[in-house]
Amino acid sequence: RERGAAVAGAVRSAGETALERIAVSLTAAAEERDAAAAARAERQSGLDGVRSRVNALATELTQLTDVMHRDEVARAQSQLRIEQLESRITEDHGVAADDLVAEYGPHLPVPVSAADLAEHATSIERGEPSAEPAPAAYDRAVQQRRAALAEKDLAMLGRVNPLALEEFAAMEERYKFLATQLEDIKATRRDLLTVVSEVDDKILEVFTAAYADVAREFELVFVTLFPGGEGRLVLTEPDDMLTSGVDVEARPPGKKIKRLSLLSGGEKSLTAVAMLVAIFRARPSPFYVLDEVEAALDDVNLRRLIGLLDELRQSSQLIIVTHQKPTMEVADALYGVSMAGDGITAVVSQRMRDRAAEHAS
Repeated sequence: RERGAAVAGAVRSAGETALERIAVSLTAAAEERDAAAAARAERQSGLDGVRSRVNALATELTQLTDVMHRDEVARAQSQLRIEQLESRITEDHGVAADDLVAEYGPHLPVPVSAADLAEHATSIERGEPSAEPAPAAYDRAVQQRRAALAEKDLAMLGRVNPLALEEFAAMEERYKFLATQLEDIKATRRDLLTVVSEVDDKILEVFTAAYADVAREFELVFVTLFPGGEGRLVLTEPDDMLTSGVDVEARPPGKKIKRLSLLSGGEKSLTAVAMLVAIFRARPSPFYVLDEVEAALDDVNLRRLIGLLDELRQSSQLIIVTHQKPTMEVADALYGVSMAGDGITAVVSQRMRDRAAEHAS
């Protein structure tokens, strides 16, 4: 038993020693574990920082790449624009770009514009004080505005017409032809106006004389047809004989009215006959044709008219269409149209003077 107890004590002592050593080992392992965890955390933090820096640098690289690409595109566009401008300068002006810059570059003063010179000349003509315009220093903004205005004016002019000279020559020839025609027309117009003036003067002379003669004869004839009455011709516009009309005033005996519209049918007819006879007497004609002018007259007025017709036939021949017997009695010859029973018309003639001579014999 003692031996067993000793062995158990030895085992116990060895177990305690082992436990102590295990505890020490566990403590050391825990410390190593904590140190490793701290180191790992520290390394992880450093790795995260490096990754963030890498991402930031990658983003910056992307931005720089985009900027560089845009710059390259802009540079290419600018180079293309320069080449286009150089080509346009050569085509439009026939001058190289370097020569154009040397002669008109921004290092040179800007010449005075034609508008400024014209304004200065206008001021001098008006007597206003005006300093002579001088060349100014180059100002890009000002020159850009002038260029834009010039381009606008050029655009309003339109495209250059290569056939403009030929068209101008043709239009100039056409203009000279039309100008010559216009001068001919003006000369013709002057000649026509002269002729019209002469014709107007002649018309005025002839009408004035004819009116005076007809007015005089009308008063005499009217008194003959209307004993005790009064008739005359009146001009509507005495101051302008060329446009004046002629009114007939008739006052039969025993009446105060003068307007033709207020006369009876017979009086109107007799007044018209008086007007015709007055014209016949003022301007005689070799013959006259009268168609039933006495149809509306009574026997007394018919006798008076026959007396006037008898006076007229002393110098002219009268052809009268009538159904009045008194008129037929004073005729030299009668012509009648009759229709027999067979429906055939026949012309019958009879010389009244020869008939009268036969009766007298």
